[in-house]
Amino acid sequence: MKGTLRLAEGRDLAAINDIYNYYVLNCTCTYQLEPDTLDDRKVWFREHPPEKYPVVVAEQEGEVVGWGSLSRFRPRAGYAPTAEASIYIRSDCHRRGFGRALLADLIDRARTAGFHSIVGGASAEQTASIALQESLGFVRVARFVEVGYKFGRRLDVVYLQLMLSPEPKR
Repeated sequence: MKGTLRLAEGRDLAAINDIYNYYVLNCTCTYQLEPDTLDDRKVWFREHPPEKYPVVVAEQEGEVVGWGSLSRFRPRAGYAPTAEASIYIRSDCHRRGFGRALLADLIDRARTAGFHSIVGGASAEQTASIALQESLGFVRVARFVEVGYKFGRRLDVVYLQLMLSPEPKR
């Protein structure tokens, strides 16, 4: 990867939103159907305190070319030890190592924050995303059949998980 990673700042939100909205409109890597507004993105960003749920951007020559985040896996308190990782790379910057660098960085940040595991989900047809996660130690744990619907098609979702700390003894 020829670029740098850093924590996202408010000034990055338009670029983050543009990258994400491209996939909302053109791809099955998100099942969201309507683009986010900048105000939506600001609310989302406020829900990501950097010490627990960081948003990280990849920059190249001063431009944001990708981003990743850790988010709450589920809202109920019992799920607090698990985070969900998301990565989005600008469509003209694939296959340059940005996704791998971002996901590796998020794994390190999740360990530092004390998470027990990270979950990642991907449309089953997003084989590059699944392969990236598996290359960094994620293991497939579930496949939900036809739970998504986009572009007139029913879509499967694959969930992967990376354990960050040993399993508790039972």
